[in-house]
Amino acid sequence: MSMLPSQQDPRLAAVLREDRVCTGVTTLRGRIFLSYPSADRPGVQVVEVFPDGRRDPYPDEAWNRAERAPDGAFVHVNGVRAGPDGCLWIVDSGAPQLGDRQVPGGARLIAVDPDADRVERVYDLAEAVHPTSCLDDVRFNGPTAYLSDAGAPGLIVLDLDSGRSRRVLDGHPSTVGGPLVADGRVVRDASGAEVRLHLDQLEVSPDGRWLYYQPASGGMSRIATRWLDDPSVSTDEAAGRVEPWRDTPSTGGTAIDADGTIYLSDVERRRVLALAPDGGVRTVIEDPRLVWVDAMWLDADAQLWMPAAQLHLSAGLNGGHPAVEYPVWIYRMAVAAGPPSRDHA
Repeated sequence: MSMLPSQQDPRLAAVLREDRVCTGVTTLRGRIFLSYPSADRPGVQVVEVFPDGRRDPYPDEAWNRAERAPDGAFVHVNGVRAGPDGCLWIVDSGAPQLGDRQVPGGARLIAVDPDADRVERVYDLAEAVHPTSCLDDVRFNGPTAYLSDAGAPGLIVLDLDSGRSRRVLDGHPSTVGGPLVADGRVVRDASGAEVRLHLDQLEVSPDGRWLYYQPASGGMSRIATRWLDDPSVSTDEAAGRVEPWRDTPSTGGTAIDADGTIYLSDVERRRVLALAPDGGVRTVIEDPRLVWVDAMWLDADAQLWMPAAQLHLSAGLNGGHPAVEYPVWIYRMAVAAGPPSRDHA
């Protein structure tokens, strides 16, 4: 008997209809931005969505040009989100796809000024990546940013003032991914091999004391941020401070609210779970339309945005066979609390 939900939940509102696989959505002062991973076909990687339905390359066409050279253009965007400073932050993985080698100078965190619609600062992360790195996502904690590496398991700590980056928990077991399961089957690449996504999701507690993180296959660990932020902490000491936190399923994305509840998409069973700070776990919503919910976004109105990316049905994660059912939808529903100010306004 299938474990997948069969009934549609009326709380789930379809808000954006896409003709490409879309894995990221973020809102910023009433504006909407999307990112496309080029999983189903190449094209523009970041867009702004306008009320009339227009989708314009963002911050401009040059950054989205097809050559994917790191000189003023994206190599491969994996994350886009509004930050606590009001900028739009874009994570460039630095590799054309998972499993590819790094393009020299490609691994970057890019800050865009949304008032001027131009790139304000580019953080070159070359000193903290490996040749097989594939940067995935970012979270903020005051003057520090944490970035996950799904290609070469580990975490990158970036000092936003100096621009210096360091690699921590490099190859630590808590960052190493196992087999991914989606819709009841193991996810396989075009050659038939099991897909391993290493350190992927990460969230900072509302008080900034803890970083929660996990590979895409689960489970979730945590570490006090004091052990990450201090460059004098040794590799062994940081490794010894990691705490197992929750046994979680294969996951496409997470978000955290101001109460410290972590929302986690369960791609095995098309649902979203809530992990409470006291350890409680509950199902927020189950719906057959939630097909591989990827990077979720919690806006200032306590609306949880969920891109049903169908990523495991793209050819590269489906044994070489494209099976995405278009359109790809982004859904939204109300939850109990909005985001922490430490994460974004």
